Amino acid sequence: MYYNKVEITGVNTSELKTISDKEKKELLIKSKNGDIKARKELIEGNLRLVLSIVQRFSSRNENMDDLFQIGCIGLVKAIDNFNILLDVKFSTYAVPMIIGEIKRFLRDYNMIRVSRSVRDLAYKALQVKENLTSEWDREPTVEEIANELKEKKEDVVCALEAITEPVSLYDPVYSDSEDSIYVIDQLRDSSADEEAWIEDIAIKEAIKKLNEREKKIINMRFYAGKTQSEIANEIGISQAQVSRLEKTALQSIKKQI
Repeated sequence: MYYNKVEITGVNTSELKTISDKEKKELLIKSKNGDIKARKELIEGNLRLVLSIVQRFSSRNENMDDLFQIGCIGLVKAIDNFNILLDVKFSTYAVPMIIGEIKRFLRDYNMIRVSRSVRDLAYKALQVKENLTSEWDREPTVEEIANELKEKKEDVVCALEAITEPVSLYDPVYSDSEDSIYVIDQLRDSSADEEAWIEDIAIKEAIKKLNEREKKIINMRFYAGKTQSEIANEIGISQAQVSRLEKTALQSIKKQI
């Protein structure tokens, strides 16, 4: 799917309008005041934003026409609910709204079907959670939600998990229409600290300074996991020579580090 091709619900994507932030603000104000024409212009002027978001879901083999239309619903909701008094760019508010609408569609029409009773329980649990959060000014625990519903805690947990779509590492969590932050950007590998990372770089740099034969032996020995005997047979020298070259290479690496 490209911007210069006609393949999204009959829309020639190369002719999609773009409007400036200033124009968006003016149209948003008019739209809030009931100007239907301004609302229509605002929708048409942000279809390219919807298209860019839909493209992120192209790997799912979903119908792109369907996703584009669902994305447009999210765009309309964003336009109707955007608070023009806040000092926030419209796209910053609209992108999560559009993504959320598409994800809800994918969740509700997922190929892995969830029974109606389980789905109903999950939606009731979400409604109770929202009500209790508003009432108590804090999020209720699963046990509190289950008590309110008079259901088993385990059943509520299973129901909520059943409607939760697996998160991709490459799902966007924030976007300002140009730069995006993905789930993978928020993850940290606690098994690799900064010191180990720097040491790894130092070793690789030291290996680069070895002669070709020493470099080959080190790579075969410690990266390919071969024995000295196997290396000797492969490169046509004795095991004693391999041992000597390996020892010299290791001493050189240690000295450089």
